Amino acid sequence: MLTGFLRDQFFTTAWFGLMAFVWFGWAQEDPPRNWRIWLGAGSVLGVGLAVAFGVLTAANWDQPSALEGKYAWFGVLVAAEVVAAGAGCLVLARRGASRWMAWWVAVVVAAHFLPLALLLNDIGVAVVGVVQLVALSVVVPRLRGSTTLSSRSAGPIMGATLLLSAAISAVIAAPEL
Repeated sequence: MLTGFLRDQFFTTAWFGLMAFVWFGWAQEDPPRNWRIWLGAGSVLGVGLAVAFGVLTAANWDQPSALEGKYAWFGVLVAAEVVAAGAGCLVLARRGASRWMAWWVAVVVAAHFLPLALLLNDIGVAVVGVVQLVALSVVVPRLRGSTTLSSRSAGPIMGATLLLSAAISAVIAAPEL
């Protein structure tokens, strides 16, 4: 994204590509027929970025990272994200509102980008989180008025924003290749 740490740039690009694949995949749970090819294409592009930049991350692992000295805080943040997502899904399941699970997980993921941006010293990660939170809030009225699974809305939002962010990050990283 917008970091001065090459390894972090490569890793974030790879991770966002992989997570785009995951979210586009989740969106394939209940898509309209005309979305399927686009969701599949997004998944393939995400995997391509993940593989390419995963290899670059491994090749540059000896480079410094913004996380040096902060790995414990990174672990706390990820653990809090997992607990919040899991607890929210458990509550939704018990309330018979499991169709909202993808939306809830998306909100937790987007929100975790804000403190993650501080740890990574990368404002670009925060921008992604803010854009995602705004987009996820915009779809709430539509989700309330329907009985479709939230993966139909949350998956494409998360997949598209992560794929676009990974692509932008790849372009930014290109001069370093």
